Amino acid sequence: MTLTDLHDLLAYGADSARGYSTEGDVLVSQTGDGVDLNLIWDEVAAVVAQWNSKRSALASLVSYPTVVPGDAIPQTLGGDNFEEASEFGEPKGIAAEPDALILGYTLKDFDLASRMTWKFLRAASAEQVRSAINRALEADNRLVTGTILRRLFDPAEGANENMTRVFGLWNGTDGLVPPSYAGQNFAASTSHYLVSGNSELDPGDLVDAINAVRSKGFGVDALSRLLVLCHPAEAEVISTFKAGVETSGVESKYDFVPSASAPAYMTTDNIVGQIAPGEFGGLEVLGSYGPAWVCPSAYVPLGYVAVVATGGPNSPANVIGFRQHPNPDYQGLRQIAGTVARYPLQDSFFQRSFGVGVRRRGAACVVQVKASGAYTAPTWAWR
Repeated sequence: MTLTDLHDLLAYGADSARGYSTEGDVLVSQTGDGVDLNLIWDEVAAVVAQWNSKRSALASLVSYPTVVPGDAIPQTLGGDNFEEASEFGEPKGIAAEPDALILGYTLKDFDLASRMTWKFLRAASAEQVRSAINRALEADNRLVTGTILRRLFDPAEGANENMTRVFGLWNGTDGLVPPSYAGQNFAASTSHYLVSGNSELDPGDLVDAINAVRSKGFGVDALSRLLVLCHPAEAEVISTFKAGVETSGVESKYDFVPSASAPAYMTTDNIVGQIAPGEFGGLEVLGSYGPAWVCPSAYVPLGYVAVVATGGPNSPANVIGFRQHPNPDYQGLRQIAGTVARYPLQDSFFQRSFGVGVRRRGAACVVQVKASGAYTAPTWAWR
């Protein structure tokens, strides 16, 4: 054996691969408690498919799925009118909506790596692996719901990749005027981002927000429903509102009436009318205040309340557009296999492409609870 041969043996080992055997060359086929990795991979695929088939209740009630970068959307929910027919006349046609506004939707890519290396998979139990998957699903829910809510609560205008304007609600500063509805005309300063003028939520705040939405033609018929989206702390305050009684110096116009799922309670008053259901579209309903159902959610920032008109889950009448890629292969939460073909769970990651933009600028109104000053978008404590 020559000196060169000995050097090669020491440097590279005696096998024909001519290189170091790294830890990554070891194939792990099961978890530490003996569960096959490919079985877990198939489980994850099934869970992700089911996850994509059912969007979160809050997100689906305020948004409408689309694949286009922008839409021309009428900003009132009006209708065309028939006219009396004449014997030889030509019927009037349905024309394009005269008050349609060009609205854009963003589109961005997001991903999250599982970082499940072969060493982790070798030592981890199947439950630990599933826990990592559950955390990814929870992160996806926060991402989608949070992005939709941030668009709803933020008046700042943006633009998408085509430079189409991406709007919030009517803000009174962009020079656009809400279209007339039911004989009502609106000023260019009309805003759906209000300040309560009180350090605590009062009944007048809800009435103002409800009237702002209904005056634009939303939430006024049986095909739509007004929801009050608020933090549970604000919901507790709303639950104390009683007609004719002042809260924070403002007299309440309506009674708060607990929903059908509320705990048993005693009252000296008779309830007239239909009680709100315990849930709507998968979202908890605490009770009703006037024509609106109160829906508490920890996703809503403390100190803000939104009144939203919804046509139901994924309705085209909903306020936010939820844009996905036009190719179905890139829609929803995607599970991307790792680099080890035989065991795709190793080093796998999750990916989602989506964007948002307001479709119906008058279909919601947000109130910031503070004593004075201009409206400011919330600072979110979570993502």
